[in-house]
Amino acid sequence: MCNFSISILLPVINETFSLKQTVFIIDASVDEYIEEYIIICCKKTKEESRKAIKELQEIYGNKTVVLEQTLPFLGGAMRDAFDICRGTHVIMMASDLETDPSLVKKLIEESRKEPEMIITATRWKGGGFTGYNPIKLVCNFIFQKLFSLLYRVNLSDMTFGYRIFPSKLVKSIQWEEVRHPFLLETILKPLRLGVKVKEISTGWKARQEGESANSFLRNFEYFKTGISIRLRSKSKILKHQE
Repeated sequence: MCNFSISILLPVINETFSLKQTVFIIDASVDEYIEEYIIICCKKTKEESRKAIKELQEIYGNKTVVLEQTLPFLGGAMRDAFDICRGTHVIMMASDLETDPSLVKKLIEESRKEPEMIITATRWKGGGFTGYNPIKLVCNFIFQKLFSLLYRVNLSDMTFGYRIFPSKLVKSIQWEEVRHPFLLETILKPLRLGVKVKEISTGWKARQEGESANSFLRNFEYFKTGISIRLRSKSKILKHQE
């Protein structure tokens, strides 16, 4: 496939060495496909993180795009980045090494074979969890089983926000969530539109720096998101349609 390029989305609040390590690993293995690294900042982004971003700009030049988000929270950051991405495909991931950057090569390989599909990482099929809260792990397992039945799909990890999409797809959907349930929204709305999804295995390790911005109680918001999308007509999912 000759016309294939990637926009990597990296939201940053307090990441420094993990952000740089993420970019270094990706660029060392698949630099020929990378159109841009969109690094998304907000008012809470630490000065140390902004210094790390400047170092990346010095190394990679115009390939490093810094976006000051206008919509709030993680979902808002990703939605802002969706609007400006220039690659034919976009990878949504984290900058804290909880999403293994070495998997980007595999995501790209699979996406080049099936460019209209979503390729998403799963922690539940051979990857495993390291440092994950045991109570959250049980709740996550139950949630995945429940919603795979509700949506009639054989998917094991619909809340893990590490996946590659066709850019035209993410630009065509009317996104609503701004908090972490946005990660679930990005798989459920395409499923409702009939988009095929393929999972590939990955391991998960707790972040090495900073703290998560997602509290445990907020995880229950995923249920509201999942049920409301299931009841939504397909015409209400796309932009510019009544």
